[in-house]
Amino acid sequence: MPDEYFMEIALGMAEEAYDNGEIPVGALVVCRNRIIAKSRNQTEQLADVTAHAELMAITAAAHYLGSKYLTDCTLYVTLEPCVMCAGALFWAQLGRLVIAATDPKRGYSRVQPLVLHPKTRLETGILADESQALLAKFFNRLRT
Repeated sequence: MPDEYFMEIALGMAEEAYDNGEIPVGALVVCRNRIIAKSRNQTEQLADVTAHAELMAITAAAHYLGSKYLTDCTLYVTLEPCVMCAGALFWAQLGRLVIAATDPKRGYSRVQPLVLHPKTRLETGILADESQALLAKFFNRLRT
């Protein structure tokens, strides 16, 4: 299935986060064209600064597979992971990372571009405009 299909589902998770007052980030893990985990930001809901969409999806995927390694998996995420999440992706040895929008303020590539596992393949820009529009809508709502 095409990357756009899976990123649309991740955007749906980001919209759920938005509806719950969270920064709208959604993530899902796909293994052999099958969704095995999906999540959204839940830092406010859980009062946990580590409850990022990526970390929640990594944990769910590892439980599903019964393995801490995600070498045959792709993570689709609507916003570039932070350094914390990218570090977790490194340790999970993620096979592929697909990012919608870059994060010029807190994205891992601004701080430590080499933090991903060397075997992780990277794709960016899939549905970036849609992701950025949802983020802008969220932050504009906060400011008014």
